[in-house]
Amino acid sequence: MKVLVTGYSGQLGFDVVKEGNYRGLEMYGTSSCDLDITDKECVSKYVTELKPEAIIHCAAYTAVDKAEDDKERCYDVNVNGTRFLAEAAKEIGAKFVYISTDYVLDGQGNDPFKETDSPNPIGYYGLTKFEGEKIVQSLLENYFIVRISWVFGANGNNFIKTMLKLSESRDELNVVGDQFGSPTYTYDLSCLLLDMIQTNRFGIYHASNDGFCSWAEFAREIFKYANKRVKVNSITTEEYPTRAVRPKNSRMSKQKLIDSGFVALPKWEDALNRYIEELNQEVN
Repeated sequence: MKVLVTGYSGQLGFDVVKEGNYRGLEMYGTSSCDLDITDKECVSKYVTELKPEAIIHCAAYTAVDKAEDDKERCYDVNVNGTRFLAEAAKEIGAKFVYISTDYVLDGQGNDPFKETDSPNPIGYYGLTKFEGEKIVQSLLENYFIVRISWVFGANGNNFIKTMLKLSESRDELNVVGDQFGSPTYTYDLSCLLLDMIQTNRFGIYHASNDGFCSWAEFAREIFKYANKRVKVNSITTEEYPTRAVRPKNSRMSKQKLIDSGFVALPKWEDALNRYIEELNQEVN
């Protein structure tokens, strides 16, 4: 199976290509250096010549705070880029996987959001990702929209790497404790995405690792697994102001994955433990 993966230089795209190669699939990973997804003609030419059977669209403008001011670039990448890729996928009849986010939801309440709940983004980044969802649904039938959250992987920066870096010079940290969600290990997710494209079970899915935690709880577990002695003080969102508003409730139900016959991602604590081991192996 021939698979095109955008965002190859990012955490998820890198792992999808790596896992696909391991499975013996014909993987083509592109970064912005190889393919400018905001250039309609370039996208159309590249995709129609390559003729992949599936496109896994991981590329995105993900700088949540910067997006509030850099709106034109954010829109160009997340909305126009998605439109051009979806149009090209339609032209050649390829399956399409669109990586979306918990930020399309408004973060209200305490219950896990279901795929049937109405998106209501509270920031510009989330708004552009929701626009991407709508484009995919309007243009295609053979699509998977996969919402993820709190991503971490080997290739790139993330919350875990930031915490471990801070632990080298700090023995006490303040971390937000009233925002709840699920971490997502890109290795686990890449396995699921490659399983998905082998099927016709299309639709919208939530696909973060199993279980929920706050950022403060996540930080404590990071230091526990990494054997770091750092005290984590739980603070409120209001005590840590950011340019973009963060959803306080990013809990997402993953029951639809199971009901559709897919294997749900392992518990986030298990994923974290394996990831810390992966980082240690890289150092050694």
